[in-house]
Amino acid sequence: MLHINIICIGKLKEQYLKDALNEYSKRLSKYCSLKIIELPDEKIPENLNSNIIDRIKETESNNILSHIKSDSYNISLDLHGKQFSSEEFSSKIEDIALNKSSNINFIIGGTLGLSDKLLKQSSELISFSKMTFPHQLIRIFLLEQLFRAFKILSNEKYHH
Repeated sequence: MLHINIICIGKLKEQYLKDALNEYSKRLSKYCSLKIIELPDEKIPENLNSNIIDRIKETESNNILSHIKSDSYNISLDLHGKQFSSEEFSSKIEDIALNKSSNINFIIGGTLGLSDKLLKQSSELISFSKMTFPHQLIRIFLLEQLFRAFKILSNEKYHH
């Protein structure tokens, strides 16, 4: 069975997001082993400068890296990543599972994003949009697209 980890910074605070996460996790259990690893976010001071931003991104990214196994295929969500249609995304998941690894990590950074070091160590970068969304909401987008991808791969009905 395919093992998917979503390694993310920060906890979901709003109940409606927790409900969506629980619903998609339940739906995905039919297709894969899903684990969501929530890591603490660093406090962001009001007097931000580039050194503080880099330090926060480095701390959060190092925490993420400590949760990654060496045999995993690591996909970081990043604004500069490749964009996929739902069908292309499902093909990507299938290709990774068949040819690369049965362990896929999806990495979602905190408010300030991921460090360059982590991005360079990623197998791939993907983006859901050129728009910026809260990282908590992207988690739900990712779960929905994973569910849709498995429905496509199983030739089950899904909404376009």
